[in-house]
Amino acid sequence: MKNTVLKSLAVGIAALGIALLGAASASAQATLEAVKKRDKLLCGIPMPSAGFGAPDSKGVVQGFDADICRALSSAIFGDPGKVDFVHLNPNVRFEAVQSGEVDLLSRYATVTFSRDASLGLDFSPILFYDGQGLMVSAKLGVKSAMELKGASVCVLPGTTTIQNLTDYFRAKNIKFEAVVVENGDEWRRAFFAGRCDAITSDLSDLASVRAVANNPADFVVLPETISKEPTAATVRQGDANWRDIVTWVSYGLIAAEEAGINQANVDTFLTSEDPEIQRMLGVTGDLGKMLGLDNKWLYNAIKQVGNYEDIFDRTIGPKTPLGLSRGENQLWTKGGLLYAPPFR
Repeated sequence: MKNTVLKSLAVGIAALGIALLGAASASAQATLEAVKKRDKLLCGIPMPSAGFGAPDSKGVVQGFDADICRALSSAIFGDPGKVDFVHLNPNVRFEAVQSGEVDLLSRYATVTFSRDASLGLDFSPILFYDGQGLMVSAKLGVKSAMELKGASVCVLPGTTTIQNLTDYFRAKNIKFEAVVVENGDEWRRAFFAGRCDAITSDLSDLASVRAVANNPADFVVLPETISKEPTAATVRQGDANWRDIVTWVSYGLIAAEEAGINQANVDTFLTSEDPEIQRMLGVTGDLGKMLGLDNKWLYNAIKQVGNYEDIFDRTIGPKTPLGLSRGENQLWTKGGLLYAPPFR
């Protein structure tokens, strides 16, 4: 009798645990449903940053990070305009995802072990390979980071930049003074005003800062790259479907470029006889339904926003004020690191 009671109690506890786990799982899986009910995507991006997410003359946010979210909006709604952009200081960006203030951070965080393992966050595939660098005024006459002994360096809080800089300079036996500035606007102004000898961040950020200077030629990015900074979109843990949507939209932009499908020619590929292209564009198969989306999800993203190359070239590429080359952000077939798994 005693064994029977204990067994019944154990079964009851197990059933309760499964029920609670199921309830928690159902709650965690609600991001896509919440986005659709709200009829818009809440996209976390850096404080206004030229080339990545800054308002144009009409107040419309433009840039690489903004367009990643527009592609996601197109995949979900068939409309790139159903996005609200939320500019976030780096020291509160992760809390904004955790609390549900935003549905994702668009390529606004370096993927690191501790962030992935301890913050309750998941990362999409790497969308931009970067590295930390330093920029100085040309008047300083400095040609290398090795010449910055005793220099003051403007840094932002809530990022890995201070630790990277400290590690790098300690190994070189170089002492420096960190000038911590609370937000991106003040950080740029402090550097331009000469409050610090150098400014440090990802090289793409430095290109953005230099691009908005009154005379970009007055500033020099030093040749050293002092860290690896692979950046990706960030979502809350516990919602596998939402993570998959952000992941496969990211992969889709890369795969489209590899297949030669871009914003201008995507319609001509609707009659392609390539089975993988047919699946990608929703001509055959149910890849979209597997994600809870229309089967034309990737077609819509490419048609309305473009592939990875389209987005890169018009926002931060060689013909823009930032003038960035593809570098590691080139396709694997062209010597870069961008690689998308098969669509099958």
